[in-house]
This record gives sequence, C-alpha cells and structure tokens, in this order.
Amino acid sequence: MNATALIAGVDEAGRGPLAGPVTAAAVILPHNLSICGLADSKKLSERKRDALAEVIKQQAVAWCVAEADVDEIDNINILQASLLAMQRAVAGLTQVPDEVLVDGNHCPKFAIPARAIIGGDGLEPAISAASILAKVTRDAEMRRLDTVYPGYGLAKHKGYGTAAHLAALSEHGVTVIHRRSFAPVRAALAAR
Repeated sequence: MNATALIAGVDEAGRGPLAGPVTAAAVILPHNLSICGLADSKKLSERKRDALAEVIKQQAVAWCVAEADVDEIDNINILQASLLAMQRAVAGLTQVPDEVLVDGNHCPKFAIPARAIIGGDGLEPAISAASILAKVTRDAEMRRLDTVYPGYGLAKHKGYGTAAHLAALSEHGVTVIHRRSFAPVRAALAAR
C-alpha cells in the first residue's frame, strides 16, 4: 500500500453483553495526523474516551458508526452480527478506503482489500480510533436504554452479565433488548 492510501480502521464494541446492539465503527485518519492518547478503548477511562471521540470526529478524513440489533444477533449469532455491523460502518464512510484493517482474527467480506489484525486496536491508530468511537457510541446507547428500561443497571454495566444484571433479570424478567441467544438470558426466560 502506498503512503497516500486511505486506510480505514474498523473495530466493534459490545460482543459480550447480554443486552443491546453490537456497535462497529470505521475511521479513516489523515496520513500526517497523530492523535495523542489513541489506544485500545478498553484501556482508557470513560472521560478520556469521550474527549478522544470528539477529536477523532473532528479530524478524521471520514468516520461512520453502525450497529447490528438484538434481533440480528439472535438470528445470525454474535460473530456474524459483529461482522455485519463492521460492513455497515465501512459502507457508511463518505470516502472509499483503499484498504480496511479490522481488529481481531475475523474479517468481514468487503469489496476492497481487507485484513484482520489481532490486537490491532493497540497497534494501528485508525483501529484505535474506531475502537473508541464504537465504545463511546454504544455506551451512550446503553445509558439511553437505561432510561427506557430502568431497574437493570444498564448505564452502569452497559449490558454485561454482572451479578447485578443477572439479579435484575431474575427479578424483572427479560426485555426486548436482551439477547435471547445468550445462555444467561435463556436461563432467565426458562425460570419464568
């Protein structure tokens, strides 16, 4: 790839939670741009992620965030739903990249060259940027869903299977935003 090629970094957030969508982002950064503090979103504080997300949105050549919803996750499985969200994020870019770099060991099918990079969110700045946008967007959606489905603690644990979330499932039951294909949610349904 030449030095002026447009490289899109792609990552997802929310594969493991019991509730909510899986979110993916695609980001193309300018060649000469170095954003201080870019890293795997899981290694950054919420405050740092939020601040970096604003810088990324302002300075990226192009960016897009997309998702696959709970029904899609339950119908095609979480891996395929994650890949679908990634495809949607790349398709939503306002610039067509020359290459796509995807965090992890699975690469969706794209009409352009693409490769998966294990640990890419800590190695490639564009993937780090995508990791941050995906997580910030998904966390904001989980805070919003917390107001729609109070009592589950979604704003706090973001839908992950914490003890508090499992207790809330047992007490309040399963909502439409819960992933029925996930074992703890199936168990909660069976217990009703």
